Amino acid sequence: MQTSFILAPCLLLLLATAAAMASKNNTSGCPNHCGTMSIQYPFGIGSGCFRNGFEITCDDSTNTPFLAGTTRPVPVNLLSITTAEARVMLPVAYECFVSGETVSDSSDGDVHFNSHDVYRISNAHNQLVVLGCNTLGYTQSQHSEGNGYYPYGYYTGCMSFCNGSRSAMDGACAGVGCCHVDIPPGLTNNNMAFEKYNHTAALGFSPCDYAFLVDRDHYTFHVSDLKMGKDTMMPVWLDWAIREDDLSCDEARKTKGYACVSTNSLCRDSSNGPEYVCNCSDGYQGNPYIAGGCTDINECELSKDPKYPCQGICENTPGSYECKCPSGTHSANPRNIPCNPNFPLAAKVITGAIGGLFIVAIVVFIFLLGKEKRKMKEFFRKNGGPIIERVNKIKLFKKEELEPILKTSNRIGQGGFGEVYKGYLRDEIRPVAVKKPKFDSRLTDQFANEVIIQSRVLHKNIVNLIGCCLEVDVPILVYEYVSNGSLDKILHGRNRMPLDLDLRLQIAAQSAKGLAYMHSEITTPILHGDVKPANILLDEDFVPKISDFGTSRMITIEENYTSTIIGNWGYMDPEYVQTGLYTSKSDVYSFGVLLELITRKKVLDPVISNLLGNFYDTCTTKKGVIELVDPDISAQGTIGIFHSLAEIIVQCISLDVDLRPEMVDVAQRLQLLLK
Repeated sequence: MQTSFILAPCLLLLLATAAAMASKNNTSGCPNHCGTMSIQYPFGIGSGCFRNGFEITCDDSTNTPFLAGTTRPVPVNLLSITTAEARVMLPVAYECFVSGETVSDSSDGDVHFNSHDVYRISNAHNQLVVLGCNTLGYTQSQHSEGNGYYPYGYYTGCMSFCNGSRSAMDGACAGVGCCHVDIPPGLTNNNMAFEKYNHTAALGFSPCDYAFLVDRDHYTFHVSDLKMGKDTMMPVWLDWAIREDDLSCDEARKTKGYACVSTNSLCRDSSNGPEYVCNCSDGYQGNPYIAGGCTDINECELSKDPKYPCQGICENTPGSYECKCPSGTHSANPRNIPCNPNFPLAAKVITGAIGGLFIVAIVVFIFLLGKEKRKMKEFFRKNGGPIIERVNKIKLFKKEELEPILKTSNRIGQGGFGEVYKGYLRDEIRPVAVKKPKFDSRLTDQFANEVIIQSRVLHKNIVNLIGCCLEVDVPILVYEYVSNGSLDKILHGRNRMPLDLDLRLQIAAQSAKGLAYMHSEITTPILHGDVKPANILLDEDFVPKISDFGTSRMITIEENYTSTIIGNWGYMDPEYVQTGLYTSKSDVYSFGVLLELITRKKVLDPVISNLLGNFYDTCTTKKGVIELVDPDISAQGTIGIFHSLAEIIVQCISLDVDLRPEMVDVAQRLQLLLK
């Protein structure tokens, strides 16, 4: 027993010695990668390879790095020496109820990832989120020092309330089912706590309370999160620093443990919490925490980088570079102004003559440019520019703003209507889709109609028209880019995608919401006129967006139909074909033909041209419905689900217009069926 007490101090001495060796940055022979992630000092894997508090472990079977010394594995996604940041996955705190006030299971989320106090939770990149109904959750971090009022130095949180199972909404985290709040600087851990309230009325749809820190750009609330798993982990940004003895840069430079050991390195005080971090000086790059780690940047090899311009001859110097003009040339600033020859008098005379010709050329160019501008103004006027200018929601683009996008390499689609290009507007990070129609005088009215229609609508299930260019003979439209393309291509294209039953129901329900919004939720109702899978686009999350409003029409309260819409055969309302009267129920019929989504069979395919009749007869007799369902999803739902869905479709495609439901009713029934 005494031997154990003697060995313990010896072991501590050995560990201290290893830590001291690491502080001298002797990392030769240490692993410098875990999988694809670079592990740089002060971080390290293995004894003697890291500075105290910066140990990383590596799971060789999965090549995944983890923070060492935690009570639960904490995966690491990013380690940056330059910005002194780390991105890790931290668990969600929770408390779950078996009755209104009885907690069956709980966790404060704390995994002791910061036992050596080197990390602070980034207030610039993270937020605190609380989920639940009648829930007050908050973080309590860093034990209070001195005579504070509370045992912890930091408390911050928010309260989430629900009036029923339908109160919370996807994407809305504003106090109903979900709330969020910014966090202060200085948080040291992810310890969470809850105030207990009676949960009797919410047990069925919100049996647990949750609280967690998360990257503010990563998390979007979904109602399904009210039942998230207890093992869920969220990405969190950490600010790290050398936090030994709470020393500033000026104080640390006087100690033996000063971390900025590389020549040409500098120290700066940490922006989040006490202590400091190290960076390489300007003109140097590398690791300032190891001897010789900051090396000179050869700016001359980076001539294409706008940070290191040189219009002459570049010569690298330690920490900088020189830029000189070649012999016989000169420049006031060769870094930014090209070097010009030192001409003799005769050359100057010749240059003057050439300059005169150049001036003439400029005059001619200005004349032609003015002519082109007048032509563009005429196009602008002819295309309704003065009217569209008054539509605040629509941005008017100059022709030159869109020219970089209208390249053959950017083309993503073409057809009888024209061509579609994908690209980026200046200073924008999100791509756009640019629609360049073919010249056709019959399409002029469709263009103006599409712009006016889309200026009236704003809905997440309707493609957003960003703007247009009127300075061309055929106006160009700029839309938000919808990455997964049309529902038609996903269902029937060469590279068709697998879709499960839940996703298909979600696509149908949200498409119905978009049409219901057009029919019932705006001052002047809108008829789409061409509802079909090719005009329903899906974004990266398979959220549907209704597109192509060229044939749409607005109707006033006094009007109940229009006879000017041209639809697509196979999806067209038989009543409209016979009478020429297009109503909102015509859109309902076309939506019903979206049974393609369930059968994955094209209505226009000649082999199954009688699909509508077969489906109608089968569903009205309730025999063999499952035989018409796509085999990929037939086993994913109950007979009751498919019968309910068939009932909705049959009512939509009823030949009796009065028996067809309104789109609002269709959307509500699909949403209930989805739940």
